[in-house]
Amino acid sequence: MSVVGDRYDRLAGEFLRRIEATPMDRWDAPSPCEGWSAREVVAHVVVNHRMITEGALSGHFAPPGSDPRPAMDDADLAAAFDECRRRFVALLDDPAFALHTFPAPIGLVTLERAADVIGVLELLVHTWDLARAVGGDEKLDEEAVAATYEAIKPHYDALQATDAFLPRIAPPPGADVQTEFLCFLGRRP
Repeated sequence: MSVVGDRYDRLAGEFLRRIEATPMDRWDAPSPCEGWSAREVVAHVVVNHRMITEGALSGHFAPPGSDPRPAMDDADLAAAFDECRRRFVALLDDPAFALHTFPAPIGLVTLERAADVIGVLELLVHTWDLARAVGGDEKLDEEAVAATYEAIKPHYDALQATDAFLPRIAPPPGADVQTEFLCFLGRRP
């Protein structure tokens, strides 16, 4: 497995662990994503993973549809994400796909670079969103948070243009890197 594929798979495993730990009665709980439930956060990640995988396979990357939160049964969430995770890791491990370039909010990048920055960003922030919504473990991988935070700082305006994040907020004095990262993305830890 490639270094990027390994890192992505490890963080995707953490997201999957949070999905599997979600109590059945918490799927409708509101998340930090305004207007989204815990279920919709996971469905959003599944849809984005499917879109990127299909784009890599077809060579045509398209923006998400108008509703990135399709209805999904609770029992299907873990299985749907795990299937997406496995397909995505397989693409990252295949140089023909991993090195294919496409436009992303951070510029024209390879699938591998997009996965290592944007994919990891999505996994980290939505792992936190899901955990916050359902009262789960909010601690994120510190090394991945620090690396991703540094990688996205220069792309703040491009990330804001996606309408995927609220404007950044000032972190509290003495904040750790996870808190700074979440505040940069408009979250209130």
